[in-house]
Order: sequence, then structure tokens, then C-alpha cells
Amino acid sequence: MVTGKGGTGKTTVAAALALALAAEGRRVLLAEVEERQGIAQLFETDALPYTERRIASASGGGEVHALAIDAELAMLDYLDMFYKLGRAGRALKKLGAIDFATTVAPGLRDVLLTGKVCEAVRRKDKAGWPVYDAVVLDAPPTGRITRFLNVNDEVAGLARVGPIHNQAQAVMRVLKSPQTAIHLVTLLEEMPVQETMDGVAELRAAGLPVGAVIVNMVRPVLLADAELAELDSPAAGGKANGSAAKRRAALAKALSQAGLGGARRGGVAERLVDPLLAQAHEHAERVVLEREQRAEIAGLGLPVRELELLGAGMDLGGLYRLAESLRKQAAVFTRPAGTPTDPSDDGEDVQ
Repeated sequence: MVTGKGGTGKTTVAAALALALAAEGRRVLLAEVEERQGIAQLFETDALPYTERRIASASGGGEVHALAIDAELAMLDYLDMFYKLGRAGRALKKLGAIDFATTVAPGLRDVLLTGKVCEAVRRKDKAGWPVYDAVVLDAPPTGRITRFLNVNDEVAGLARVGPIHNQAQAVMRVLKSPQTAIHLVTLLEEMPVQETMDGVAELRAAGLPVGAVIVNMVRPVLLADAELAELDSPAAGGKANGSAAKRRAALAKALSQAGLGGARRGGVAERLVDPLLAQAHEHAERVVLEREQRAEIAGLGLPVRELELLGAGMDLGGLYRLAESLRKQAAVFTRPAGTPTDPSDDGEDVQ
């Protein structure tokens, strides 16, 4: 499962992780639950239906299938599986009863969504082996991920017996098992990092398995440490400072030699010095702040992976590039979801 603060690119990371798994020869299901069709946009394909559809292949021979989970349709599946309502369930949908139920009881919606994901994890073929080697979920944001995943525990406590109780318990067994890992996506900025730290604390308190922190959109460091330290000093931009004056003169001369005008006072090259030094100073400040955020992330004691910022924006080629980066960083942190120890042991039915 992949979560993160809004704007950190969690959907992109979820898609890249699915491709990275497929590059290892796996058959992967990539699912979303927020009705945004973000996966379809990334893979430049038509809107995803409630039925699973192959959307990508990987060089390693694997495939990525995708699914947009709809709470109302998941409710129909649930009613048919446990109560054999069939047509009656579809009649309820026409009357608006299912939409009413999932709106009035938000917890029910989360139960249905997580149940559908876990059903895909536990699904077996005729030989008793998992249909998918791995399932990747583009999960809700960090602010509500614990509530989203833990709602089945609450339902199991409220409904002591019956199919609802059994289903909720079966879902929580999957979510809290070694089959599952919840990865958190962040940026090297104060607010996303703080939300990531809060999210990790909440997940750990709930007994949910935390995977790794994936730092997205990492910008390169363009200067050496000595240059960064000099630029980040209080006198870095001061014209009266001796070393600063020498730096300005050397930079103006270099610009002039590159054909950008005269280096003398008032020359074109000389007038470019202040804007360039200001940018360099901002870069040095950013690098210092990012290193502070990296230290905060390291304090969580979790695996950390980094994905570069793609300057040209995100397209399908960029998505494959990120997937390859994740694969090289060994970002597949758990064994494939649904891998059985005994192919005949299919456990309880989970919807």
C-alpha cells in the first residue's frame, strides 16, 4: 500500500512500484480507491472500470493489471457473496439504497474498499495458486490511512458473529500480516515530512505494518559542500567581504570569457553576477533544509528510497524510469502479496 500527503506524488509512486514489481516477472494488480482515475491518466489509457484490465507490460515479462474500486459495486459483490441477494441487490442500487448506506456510514465504505483489495490478494486460480503475485494499492492520504485500514477491526468488534464479523477479521489478518507493507511517500519539505512521521507513529500504534519511506521529487545538489557552506554563511552575499568580492570578480570574469559581455563594472557579465549568486544562495539554503529533513526521516528507522525530480514532467516514459530506479534500489520490500506456503490453504473467503 502506498500513502502520502496530498501533492507528494503517491499515485505516481504506486504506479512506479507496480511496474518495478512487474519488471521482476510478476503479475501485478494496481488498484485505486479514491475515484480520481489517477492511474488511467498516468498510463495514458481510458478510465478504469470496476473490472480488472491489463494496462502495461514490463521488460522482465511481468504485467500490470489495474482496477478502480467503486464502493457501490463492491457493496453489490458483498451482498451477493454473503447474502445471495443477486438481483435484489441490483434493485437496491437502483433505488439509491446502496449509495445512501455508503454515504451515511463512511466506515462501511472503507470496509468494502479494503475488502475488495484483500479479495484480490487472496484470490486463487484453479490450481490453488494466487492469481496475482503482488497487489499495489494507491491508498488514501496519510491523514486518514490508519482509519481507512483499521476500520475492519472496529467492525469486527461491533459485529461479534456472522459473515460481517468473519469478513472483517479475515481482512485484518491480511492487512496486519507479513504479506502487507504500507509505504509512505514524502518530499524533503517540513510539512510532508512531519505528516509522514505522524503517520508512521499512528500506523505503528495500530499494529499495522509500515514498509519504507519513499522520498519523491528529489532535486540534485549542484555544488560541493565547501561551496555550499560558503554560500550559506551570513556574509556570503556581502560586497564588502573580501572573499565575496573575489568570488564576484572571478564569476564576472568567467561569464565574460563565456561570451556573456564585459566583466568591468556595469558590463553585461558583471550585471549577471548578483542574480546568479542569489540563486546559488537559495540553492545552498534549500540543500541545508533538505538535509535536516533527511535526518528526521532517518530517525524513523525505516528503509528509505529516493526518486529524482523529472524536470520535463511526468509521462509514461518517466514512469518507467522511476520504476527502474525503484527496482535498482530494491524497493520491493516484502515477498509477493498472496504467496502461499501451501497452495491448498486458501483460508477464509474475503470480499
